Amino acid sequence: MTLERVLVANRGEIALRVIEACRELGIDSIAAYSRADARMPYLKLASKSVCIGPADARRSYLSIPALISAAEVTGAQAVHPGYGFLSESPEFAEVVEEHGLIFVGPGRDVMRLVGDKLAARAAVAAAGVPVLPGERLPDGENDLKAAAERVGYPLLLKAVFGGGGRGMRLVEGPDGLRVAAQSAATEARKAFGDGSLYLERALLNPRHIEVQVLADREGRVAHLGTRDCSIQRRHQKLVEEAPAPNLDPALRARIHEAALRSAQAVGLTNLGTVEFLLDPRGTFYFIEINARIQVEHPITEVLYGTNLVREQLLLAAGLPLDPAVADASPSGHAIECRINAEDPKRHFLPSSGRLRVAELPGGHGIRVDTHLHHGMVVSPHYDSLLAKVIAWGRDREEARVRMVTALERFRVSGVSTTRPLVQEVVSHPAFCEGRTGTDFVDRLFSAG
Repeated sequence: MTLERVLVANRGEIALRVIEACRELGIDSIAAYSRADARMPYLKLASKSVCIGPADARRSYLSIPALISAAEVTGAQAVHPGYGFLSESPEFAEVVEEHGLIFVGPGRDVMRLVGDKLAARAAVAAAGVPVLPGERLPDGENDLKAAAERVGYPLLLKAVFGGGGRGMRLVEGPDGLRVAAQSAATEARKAFGDGSLYLERALLNPRHIEVQVLADREGRVAHLGTRDCSIQRRHQKLVEEAPAPNLDPALRARIHEAALRSAQAVGLTNLGTVEFLLDPRGTFYFIEINARIQVEHPITEVLYGTNLVREQLLLAAGLPLDPAVADASPSGHAIECRINAEDPKRHFLPSSGRLRVAELPGGHGIRVDTHLHHGMVVSPHYDSLLAKVIAWGRDREEARVRMVTALERFRVSGVSTTRPLVQEVVSHPAFCEGRTGTDFVDRLFSAG
């Protein structure tokens, strides 16, 4: 079918990306916005905009009735959820489909499967993809201790229905197990509406490697290479790069193959990301599948010369996977730094206020994905992401040097940002040599 009108069920940078992709394809875009976002300039680029509620996300961007109503009154055929908010909600995908609309992403059955981290682990393990030892959190204290012994310390407590580092706790021994489980369950319940947890063996300072995959309704699945997302704070990514550096070609090929098998095992359609942990010995393990567009997707786009949001829309319309995209080869190297409105010196406390923009970077090999503008009020109601700075180079060092210069030119005030931290990261000798793991930021702070 031909898509003619799409509701953009998100805000900020990703809403702008979806609107731009719709314009490229000649599709009308309907921008849903809360009253707090009523003055966002990107709304003027949409074919139409509709207010869905107050600033409180629970009554706007997280309100399924408000979004469905907006789609119906505007005559939208499809709903693009972006990332965050309801993008990984099988309930939202189900309601969208029940109202005769197209959910731009995997269908509700796939969403439900990959949203249950234990079920996803079981599905990919059955396909021969390696997973870390793990099992569901039992109820009784004695059963909990026994399960932890079977999994082995150190271990992670993780939310069954969640992600983004919320509902996750590292436990190094039995003494803090019960308290950590209670804390993680409370956080998971608040964040995802379900406090179910599972135990998983923890790797010490692994690398976080992921693979971008696309799949059409005919069963064809393709990958667009690896990304390294090891630079994190509180299990949330800060700096990403593609392709993942310092991987033996044979190892890279095995990771690609495992990603394709994982996607096929869960019946993935549209677009998703398969995530792995890589230990120092070169052994990798499946973590999860994110069945949505990722924040870090631009580094894959610049490497492969494609627009992944555009491909999402085409796949949602039922078109087959474009061979030019599926068979594309990467060119060069790309690095992305997230600029969040947070204060790294105060445990990444979110920062709000009126933004003053002095300069934003540009030039050859530099891309800035952002919705920010001078005078914008950075609200405490939403995610702290302000912008993504992407640098491309013919090789990794050229991309890194361009990123250093770009970050120097990213000059905003009025709120605290992560810019000084990511500047320090991309200039650090360990990053220059490509030898960082997931505890790099913690070590940086302990050393400073």
